[in-house]
Amino acid sequence: MDFELLEKAGMTKYEMAKNDPFCFFMRSIVAGLYLGLATILSYTLAVLLIDHHIIASKIAFAGAFGIGLVIIVLLGSELFTGNCFTTMFPVYHKRLRFIDLIPMWGICYIGNFVGIALICFLFIKSGVNHEAMNQYLASVVSNKLNFDYLELFIKGILCNFIVCAAAFVGMKLKEETAKTFIMMIIVMTFVLPGFEHSIANMGTFSMTFTALGTEISWSGVWLHMLLSTLGNIIGGSILLGLPIYLMIRPKKI
Repeated sequence: MDFELLEKAGMTKYEMAKNDPFCFFMRSIVAGLYLGLATILSYTLAVLLIDHHIIASKIAFAGAFGIGLVIIVLLGSELFTGNCFTTMFPVYHKRLRFIDLIPMWGICYIGNFVGIALICFLFIKSGVNHEAMNQYLASVVSNKLNFDYLELFIKGILCNFIVCAAAFVGMKLKEETAKTFIMMIIVMTFVLPGFEHSIANMGTFSMTFTALGTEISWSGVWLHMLLSTLGNIIGGSILLGLPIYLMIRPKKI
């Protein structure tokens, strides 16, 4: 049952991207918009609480971010990091080649960027908590861009291992209250330690660039995005996807 569920999901996404790329692109933009809502909530909570209790600020930030994945799963759209997991099952089962996935992943990645960058741009331009938000974003991005290559890569792997586990829970559970609660707890597991989600980082970098422009150095942003994206791909498609495939694949008769 699990194998059929995952392989069907992967094939459906591939066929939609191949046969109706515009629709798939729109679904990817919408996923970016939904994740942008979680970004707005998380950063606003963090800014409001940080002067009162730094631990509470971090927990609130991490606890709120999961609402983005919940909305994506419940309302339906295409998130790049989740697709790294589901679309590998037809590849592992030799119904598709890995190269067949590249155009679909590219459409999804760009669409997610458009959606989350747009809503984060509008959020900053709204002027909410202007000075406090700018100060907080400058601190966050300065820390993100001061990275060790290997550590960042591993943070990307661990992040999408966790995100895809949450997405798998969302596919399996039918009761929406349980689904929402468990998914948000699992997502909190990657946010609180500071693991790196490439699409969420698009939102963070977009907000900060909109707010501060060239006031901070952006020289490392492209390498940061590359390493976190590669880590996300491995975390979802290999670290989680491969052992699950080997565990649930149909047995040869």
